[in-house]
Amino acid sequence: MSCKVTVIGAAIVDIYAGAVDKEIFSKGSVPARDIGMSCGGDALNEAVTLSGLGNVTEIISLLGDDEAGVIVKKCLDQNKVDTRNITVSPDIPTAINIVLVDGDGERYFITNPESTLRKLSKEHILSYLDDAGDIVSFASIFVSPRLTVSDMEEVFRQIKETPGRVLVADMTTAKNGETIKDLEPILKYIDYIIPNEKEASILTGESDPIKSAECFLEHGANTIIIKCGKEGCIYKSASEEGHIPAYPDVKVVDTTGAGDSFVAGFIHGLSEGYSLQDCCRYACAVSSVVVEHMGTQCIDDIKDETEKRFHNYLG
Repeated sequence: MSCKVTVIGAAIVDIYAGAVDKEIFSKGSVPARDIGMSCGGDALNEAVTLSGLGNVTEIISLLGDDEAGVIVKKCLDQNKVDTRNITVSPDIPTAINIVLVDGDGERYFITNPESTLRKLSKEHILSYLDDAGDIVSFASIFVSPRLTVSDMEEVFRQIKETPGRVLVADMTTAKNGETIKDLEPILKYIDYIIPNEKEASILTGESDPIKSAECFLEHGANTIIIKCGKEGCIYKSASEEGHIPAYPDVKVVDTTGAGDSFVAGFIHGLSEGYSLQDCCRYACAVSSVVVEHMGTQCIDDIKDETEKRFHNYLG
């Protein structure tokens, strides 16, 4: 069994429909082959995937005291994710997102700013950190406006007070004009930061992901991995850099959770002692499996199929 991983971030309900015609608002009604409900959120997606890959996994999150919260907790329990460090609030509704998926598998979200998705704060996190795992994943910088850079600095400092503990951070799109310089106080604590190409570009002002990666390192990042969608990913640290192509001939059904599953795969690689390059290969293999399914749960063969694709990378 791989080492314990703690994932911090959002756990929500997704109502999804796809493929949806982009003219939905002009037509009034359109058919969709797949309409359903699943659980999601960056932290939940990571945690469920990590558990499926064999890691002992726990989640630190926020849920409402409502039916949606019960559904989320049941999903986590069924996927063998430890939920003891979830705060349940009677005053904040559990987030329910509407996810529309187009014919290319791309996603469009409708979210509630008053839900748990946007209300997670350091008060819901700090008291659980002393017993956190060997690897801690902060599932998305910029998701909750209550977690300012100053708050994240406090959280990350406490995470790194435990010798040998590894901190991984994912992110979403900066929403208030933040730049890479604004992240300088927290970058030094993060061992591996994993934005996608667009998220990195918005922060650095660079359209080329390689230049974005260089900019991250110049501002204090230790190692950066940039997810580049169909182009795979690039990675860069002070001592090594490279590019891993996306797994070939993937039949994309739904890209929901693709980035989260990439991070989960990368973390699993770390837990197994893989090299940086092989962690990126494993991450690409995991995400290639996930995008061939609707949603991120109930992928029974995720471990076996990922291992097969990972070994195909290795030749």
